Amino acid sequence: MTATPAMRPLLVNPPIKSPLIGAGVIVPTTDGRGVLIGRRTTAGESPSWSLPGGKADQPGESFEQTAARELAEETGIVLPAERMRVLGVVLDHLAGWPRLTAAVLAPPSDDPAYVTEPHACAGWERRGLDELPEPMFGPSAWVLAQWLPNAAELPPGVHAYRL
Repeated sequence: MTATPAMRPLLVNPPIKSPLIGAGVIVPTTDGRGVLIGRRTTAGESPSWSLPGGKADQPGESFEQTAARELAEETGIVLPAERMRVLGVVLDHLAGWPRLTAAVLAPPSDDPAYVTEPHACAGWERRGLDELPEPMFGPSAWVLAQWLPNAAELPPGVHAYRL
């Protein structure tokens, strides 16, 4: 029997894109007064500053493993996943689909950072916590807010869960 329009179920909510799950990596300097950030130059986006990070796209990968892999892929800095610590997660829908970003604290490092993805990052710098540049990529700002004691409030529609 062929379904007629009256027999088809109604869509109460339109379909949404699959959730994007990833990690933002906070790499403090060894003196604890700075952090590694990059000049984000992703096509289709306004230039901004960003922490290392990216999608959890490997089967069975933890947030800590995602953070270690993305840090190595984007900067050449290799730090063990076992020394990474999840501080919390941030949920938003501002990009038009659900995005869940883990705030992951890496062990302090002053190792040199290299541009390995020039299509996405123009360079890496270490900046003092009191001199972070603007504009900051939204998820990176929200990840930093999970770590910094006096970070700015999250915008409407962004929800943070500290662990």
